[in-house]
Amino acid sequence: MVTEAKTDIGLLAHLYRRAGFGATRAELVKQASRSYEDVVEDLVNPERFPEPDDDLLTRFYPHLQANKDNPGVWNGRWFFRMINSGRPLEEKMTLFWHSVFATGWTKSEHTPSMVDHIQMLRDNCLENFRNLLLQISKDPAMIYWLDNSENHGDSINENYGREILELFSMGIGAYTEDDIKSAARAFTGWSFRQPLPLYPWGHYGSEFRYLPEDHDDGEKTFLGHTGNFNGEDIIDIIAKQEAAARFICRHIYNFFVADEPQVPAWSIQPPNDPEAVQILVDAFQESDADIRHVMRTLFNSEFFKKARFTHVKSPAEFVAGSLKLSGAYREVAPGLQSLEGTMIAMGQKLMDPPSVEGWHTGKEWIDGGTLTERVNFAVELFANTANAGVRDIIDGIKEDGSPVEPETFVDRAVELMGPVNVADMTRQSLIDTADEEGALVFGSDHDSELSEKRIVRMLQLIVASREFQFA
Repeated sequence: MVTEAKTDIGLLAHLYRRAGFGATRAELVKQASRSYEDVVEDLVNPERFPEPDDDLLTRFYPHLQANKDNPGVWNGRWFFRMINSGRPLEEKMTLFWHSVFATGWTKSEHTPSMVDHIQMLRDNCLENFRNLLLQISKDPAMIYWLDNSENHGDSINENYGREILELFSMGIGAYTEDDIKSAARAFTGWSFRQPLPLYPWGHYGSEFRYLPEDHDDGEKTFLGHTGNFNGEDIIDIIAKQEAAARFICRHIYNFFVADEPQVPAWSIQPPNDPEAVQILVDAFQESDADIRHVMRTLFNSEFFKKARFTHVKSPAEFVAGSLKLSGAYREVAPGLQSLEGTMIAMGQKLMDPPSVEGWHTGKEWIDGGTLTERVNFAVELFANTANAGVRDIIDGIKEDGSPVEPETFVDRAVELMGPVNVADMTRQSLIDTADEEGALVFGSDHDSELSEKRIVRMLQLIVASREFQFA
């Protein structure tokens, strides 16, 4: 008995590309029997599903248990979660907040703190924005990254006070220099316990430490409010500002809907879709800064449903999405740590953004070198017919084993690879290529082998296409 589909496969594929890192055809068919709204509810409530189990991973990668000084292994673990977790939005939101609250390994060279930092983002990714800001402000990796451990009651360091306003919550133009100083004063005494050196003692993390004797207890004026403020008070005031709602919602739109100009231009350049951003701002404010409510509003909106292939995949999205589609690493296997080198060649190193501004997005991800790296990576993945996803696509194109004409061949391939919304010119080029050797035939072992090789080449052409760079 075939269950009637309630939701369009193409719409679900779009949702899973944005709320996660894609979905297999089998997953999409299964979800299509449910209403779109019910699928969204599962995504925005990841606690409905079990946490990924790292036990088997630690057997293959003992560094995850005994040696936390290897960022490549930990980033490999993150990719394994991206493609296999039953909580895809949790991993996608973690990546999102990592790009907003950009914090890097390079300054501290202390992997345990960065691993804890990413876990903190994961634990709080759909919480109220106040809680996110509070946890970021107490995070040892962030405190060291922006020098708040050097922010003392009798000698303030403005670095964190400035960036929590400029890049983490409100954006340029929504505050004054005096507000920065007051914020810095409020966060004096927010520091961390110095961990033991990595060598020769082991791999120890750190933890937040509040030093009341180092806190400025004087009266402060911040965004029009006056009082003896501590950091929590500053965060509460920020979360009530429309500027904060607008800034964070524009970040959400840029990451989950369609590419915007780079962040430094936001104070002078309006959003590409002001009405869509306003819908998100209204959701942020009416829920008193509840991120889960904002994401539910986003995914159920008409502007989101229509925004297919309007976002250039970041290297992380491209790598994870290609792995997911090809079926690589559905089971634990060696080699996950090598993905860090792949990512660096594409222009993004997880746990180590280039600056507190984070990565530039959209078309700035793509140049001649990074595009070549993307294409080579994906082409190699889809050359491997041992990858379960590649095998599934081949079998889907073969269907019942009867001959498949070139145009049908291309349309099935494009559909099963996404579906990918290819331009007419691209589709015709693919058909012309398929037409050179005629229909796929599977009458004998020899014919099947030749046809499967042709299918693999077609999949490689699709992943090398311009359209495959977009989500």
